[in-house]
Amino acid sequence: METLALLKKQIAEETALSQKHVESVIRLLEDGNTVPFIARYRKEQTGSMDEVQIQAISERWQYIQNLTQRKEEVIRLISEQDKLTEGLKQKIEQAVKLQEVEDLYRPFKQKRKTKATVAKSKGLEPLADYILSLPKENRLHDIADQYISAEKEVASREEAIEGAKHIIAEQISDDPHFRKWIRQETYKKGILTSAAGKSAADDEKNVYEMYYEYEEPIQKVVPHRVLAMNRGEKEGILKIAIEPPADQIKTYLEKQIIKRRETPVKETLKEAIEDSYKRLIQPAIERDIRKELSEKADAQAIHIFAENLRKLLLQPPMKGKVVLGVDPAFRTGCKLAVVDETGKVLKIDVIYPHAPVKKTAEARKKIKELLDRYEVEVVAIGNGTASRETEQFVVDVLKETERDIYYVIVNEAGASVYSASEIAREEFPDFQVEERSAVSIARRLQDPLAELVKIEPKSVGVGQYQHDVSQKHLNESLRFVVETVVNQVGVNVNTASAALLQYVAGLSKTVAGNIVKKREELGKFTNRKELKEIPRLGAKTYEQCIGFLRVPGGREPLDRTGIHPESYKETKALLKKLQLTADQIGSADAKEKISALPLSETAEELGIGEITLADICGQLTRPERDPRDEVPKPLLKKDVLQLEDLKEGMELQGTVRNVVDFGAFVDIGVKQDGLVHISKLSNQYVKHPLDVVSVGDIVTVWVEGVDVQKGRVSLSMVK
Repeated sequence: METLALLKKQIAEETALSQKHVESVIRLLEDGNTVPFIARYRKEQTGSMDEVQIQAISERWQYIQNLTQRKEEVIRLISEQDKLTEGLKQKIEQAVKLQEVEDLYRPFKQKRKTKATVAKSKGLEPLADYILSLPKENRLHDIADQYISAEKEVASREEAIEGAKHIIAEQISDDPHFRKWIRQETYKKGILTSAAGKSAADDEKNVYEMYYEYEEPIQKVVPHRVLAMNRGEKEGILKIAIEPPADQIKTYLEKQIIKRRETPVKETLKEAIEDSYKRLIQPAIERDIRKELSEKADAQAIHIFAENLRKLLLQPPMKGKVVLGVDPAFRTGCKLAVVDETGKVLKIDVIYPHAPVKKTAEARKKIKELLDRYEVEVVAIGNGTASRETEQFVVDVLKETERDIYYVIVNEAGASVYSASEIAREEFPDFQVEERSAVSIARRLQDPLAELVKIEPKSVGVGQYQHDVSQKHLNESLRFVVETVVNQVGVNVNTASAALLQYVAGLSKTVAGNIVKKREELGKFTNRKELKEIPRLGAKTYEQCIGFLRVPGGREPLDRTGIHPESYKETKALLKKLQLTADQIGSADAKEKISALPLSETAEELGIGEITLADICGQLTRPERDPRDEVPKPLLKKDVLQLEDLKEGMELQGTVRNVVDFGAFVDIGVKQDGLVHISKLSNQYVKHPLDVVSVGDIVTVWVEGVDVQKGRVSLSMVK
């Protein structure tokens, strides 16, 4: 079998990365290091690979190990049957996909009862071999007569020949070469078809109408259409099938098996080939291709969801603002929550500005009192039911205030999930579900990351078809995104919730809880070393997590930076060389001295890598750098816009709320987000919307069309 070195070389070639760096990554992963830790603190060994590259190597290494393990198992199983030839062994060893290995193993797999196994038990295998030998003499009937046996339940020559054909059909089906060719040919020339299914009448809104009579070459079907068809099929509204190039495939099989020879058994073989393809090969290949299409569509949907989630989590915090959070509703009233600059809840209340209760004057008075008493600077309104009606009400109130107070529509997707969760109950045991939701909406504006980590990632409303894809792969991918973002931003160990801490590299849910518990018992941590005393936080965990945990205002100034304690000695030597104290970190003097530093010579002098030194210098000049500070701030608004106000050609600014395969949804301040179709994103060719826009982007759009009845708005980013 391949050596581990060859496997690592294979990954390096596939990823177009240095073999030396790939080997380092694999070694670091196998030593129990986390992806964020490797990406941040082992750049010298990895050639500065980012988290995505490291994760890709990790996944590929796992796949190759599984493939290698399966190859060894298949070789053993075939060898135990005394059927392993040197040629077959070589083919198995050279296979690069699990599918190829399974195709090669298929003829040797122990089968359940099939028509062929029944025929073999009746002793008809020699008759099948005779037919496959393409005899020149016309003796099939005479030879078939020899297999008639009451004891073996073969009543006639026709039954004997039929049984032989079943054996031949299974042999053809099991041939890995045939399977591979047919799979490729079906993928290249097959058509994916869709028709109305048994439950089509249930499609009252005609969601799947375009798929009632639909066909498209397999090669051209885009992922979101595959997912839509799969969902329609699952609901019984659609019937999906693959139309293969059947005649070409049967012609190919006949050429391979009959080889243009004239033989009296030609028609018998053609019947066996027809049976093999229709009964055994075609259904299996259709399943394989449908599975492959679904897996590719899943991967694409998960990728888009992950990218959208990354951008959502990296939305800039609105620091230092007192916020009034509003969870809108009609009958049950709008729940209000005032939170201070740190997210602490100052007041919970409820107003009824809308029908059926409609206490508008009382609601106006109450909001004004809250705005004045707590000096609220921004109102955060959730975008759920009654959102636009509440927005109009808030705007009318703000016009009557003397201070400049703005409002923002906040995407509240997942707020209700959070409100009913165990985390929310622990945070606010005495609050109602809707009151917790109002707090979450306010805090989501103040610090999106800290609040969103409390919600199951797939519930944050920036995906499509998230309930249709592999839940295991979706959860793994989204968790990886959350971990990456949390560790890139860094976490204040004295303010972070357990929900946020559990995403820090190396920390489990239990250890995150232990940190919060210790903080509540003993007060704020004053340096990173104190975390060594946390139960279940051992040496390896400390190494992995500590660089991402910050202690602002602690006894050790370096603890507020992203510099790992393992580099403190060299950092202090550098500060001494520059005649700086630790308290001068981030000062203009420090920036000036560090910018003049000869990196290569200094790295050699300090005995550390040049990349590591560059990172340390970056932290010393910007010790509390937050990557979110470089993202455009949310659009603050003072007035409202109605759907009826929109006119074709109108220029507006909006916030990208979601990006999908076919375009982007933009919040322009009316009830429904408008769609910018992929063809309207740019004057240039756009391969995918993510190449042009991201969740949270502030974009200029022009109104293309408005359908008031359906509540749809078409937008363009091209004037």
